Amino acid sequence: MDMDFDLVVAGGGIAGLVATAAFGRAGYSVLCIDPMPDPLCGGSEKTDLRTTALLQPSRNFLEKIGLWRNLEPHAAKLQIMRIIDAGGENPTPRVTREFNSADVSENPFGWNIPNWLLKREIARKISQCQNASMRFGLSAKALFCRKDSAKVVLSNGASVRCKMAIAADGRNSPMRQAAGIDVKTMRYGQKALAFTVTHPIPHCNVSTEIHRWGGPFTMVPLPDNNGSSASAVIWMETGPVVNRLSRLSDIEFEAKMNERSCMLLGPLELTSRRTVWPIISQYAHRLASQRMALVAEVAHVVPPIGAQGLNMSMADMATLLELAEESPDCLGEEKMLEDYHGKRHLDVVARVVGIDLLNRISMAKARPIRDMRALGLNIIHELSPVRKALMKLGMGFKTKKALKSF
Repeated sequence: MDMDFDLVVAGGGIAGLVATAAFGRAGYSVLCIDPMPDPLCGGSEKTDLRTTALLQPSRNFLEKIGLWRNLEPHAAKLQIMRIIDAGGENPTPRVTREFNSADVSENPFGWNIPNWLLKREIARKISQCQNASMRFGLSAKALFCRKDSAKVVLSNGASVRCKMAIAADGRNSPMRQAAGIDVKTMRYGQKALAFTVTHPIPHCNVSTEIHRWGGPFTMVPLPDNNGSSASAVIWMETGPVVNRLSRLSDIEFEAKMNERSCMLLGPLELTSRRTVWPIISQYAHRLASQRMALVAEVAHVVPPIGAQGLNMSMADMATLLELAEESPDCLGEEKMLEDYHGKRHLDVVARVVGIDLLNRISMAKARPIRDMRALGLNIIHELSPVRKALMKLGMGFKTKKALKSF
């Protein structure tokens, strides 16, 4: 038997849950489906040890849709972004530059929150919304789109009619494939280790990115863990190196990560298991098709550099909601979806290409490229207009607004 909704969101990750909460709060009837277990049933903290740095525009959007109040108590502020080049012969810093958000804003760059906690708190808010519902353990099996509606066939055999479908079902999205939308993918033979640590030296709300080769080693502030300063770590390396690191004992792994961290925060102590994630860059050639919008990793995937990934997803949702608010009776119609593609696609491609370049530079092992990287870091930091413009771009502000710094 068919059920009717204004929107069906395929994918109950953070982006899909935010879309569900945003449109539900705006008065639309929304169904979110996902094959994974319900994050409110517990255990989600064991599946994703990554964290998300919510940058200023994302924080503003979450506040607008009524989610930020529940998230703020769990967030660690990111006041300074410290970038270190340790690409010399020895694993020690040779260039250290700090980018302080106070140069361009009264607020921090962002606020860092564990992914599992983000999902839990957003799902809890959705459960209190009369217009929105979540069905976990279900996925979209087929999609049929017409001029006036879309029909989503679920894995349990039921079908759902809606005015618009939002595809948030991951980088290998069945919904995107059903719409026949191609993607551009860049591969690096690279993986990332995600884990959490405590350390004796306080992070002082400084996020640190250390570049040597193979990819950056990034330590992002977390709230204290049982009275000890804590950070989330993303360690990117080539696939074979990550595979070797993941098989080490905790003691052996701690020795390696302390060498790679340059002991900036003192000896790091592992406080979680290690999870491994493949690294790619990817963007869809179209961000919309008939009665469907592509968001988050369905639309774009970037390496975890500069906290761009989920913040780009938040910009997707903010744009969709803004367009829906401008024309409430035109949800999912051709003009709305064309406008969505037009407003987001150029920014998406520019950020994916930019992060792809930064990642390749960070991976480089050749000494001349490492030396050029260190020189470039110095130049960017010392040229105030360039530094401020890039900081604003990194914070997620639109390109034209950021470039007004020049």
